[in-house]
Amino acid sequence: MSLRERAMTAYKKGAVHSIETFGSVDGPGVRYVIFLQGCVMRCAFCHNADTWERKEADQPADEVLHKALRYRPYWKNGGGITVSGGEPLLQIDFLIDLFTLAHEQGVHTALDTSGQPFSRKEPFFSKIKQLLAVTDLVLLDLKQIRNEKHRDLTGHPNTNILDFAQYLSEQNVPVWIRHVTVPGINDSDAELQELGQFIKTLHNVERIDVLPYHTLGAYKWKELGLPYPLEGVRPAGEEDVERVKEALKKA
Repeated sequence: MSLRERAMTAYKKGAVHSIETFGSVDGPGVRYVIFLQGCVMRCAFCHNADTWERKEADQPADEVLHKALRYRPYWKNGGGITVSGGEPLLQIDFLIDLFTLAHEQGVHTALDTSGQPFSRKEPFFSKIKQLLAVTDLVLLDLKQIRNEKHRDLTGHPNTNILDFAQYLSEQNVPVWIRHVTVPGINDSDAELQELGQFIKTLHNVERIDVLPYHTLGAYKWKELGLPYPLEGVRPAGEEDVERVKEALKKA
C-alpha cells in the first residue's frame, strides 16, 4: 500500500480506556499496554470494573499505533504492544487493523484475553483467524475450570473459553496461561488437578502465570455503586501461589 493510499484508509476505531507505557508483566520485555473499554464478564475479583461499560469507539488504529511507536526504543528483550481490557476481543475489527499495522512495523503483538467472545461461528470465526495471523502471543485467562463454578464466579460459562484454548493449540499460537488464585474459591486440590490436566492437553503453552487475588480494585466497585462480591475473602499470599504452582506442576 502506498503512502497516499494509507493516508486515505479509514482504519477501525477503538474505545480505549487507558494506556500503560512501561508494562512489565503483560508479555515479554517492556510493553506498551492498551486497555480497551467494554466487557460482558462480571468476574467477582475484577480489579478493572471501570472498564466494563461499553463506550463509543473514537481512536483509529493507525493513531493508536503512532502513539505507541514513540516508546519503541524501550522495547527490549522481545517487548512490544499488548492489548488488554476490559475484553479486547469485543473490538476485534479494531484489533485486526492495529495488529496488522504493528506487524508491518515489525512490532511484537500480544493479546490479553479471557476468550469469552470466542465462537467457531461466522462472522467471528473468520475474524479470529485474521487476528491470530498477526498475533505473536496470547495471554489467556483461565479463571475456573469447572463450568458451573465459572458461571458463579464470572457470570458466564467457560465452555467456549476452553474451546478457544483448544483452538489456539490447534493453530499452534503461543500462549501464556494466567490463573488468578482466589483462596477458597478456585484453589481446591481437585480443581487444580482438573485445570492442570486440561492444560496438559494443550501443545502451545509456553508458561503458566499464577497470580494472587488482591483487593486493590475493590474501591472501584464502591465508586460505581456496586457491592463487592468477595467482601471478606482474604487476598492470596505467597504461600497460596506456591501451593497452586506445585499442584499444577504435579497435574
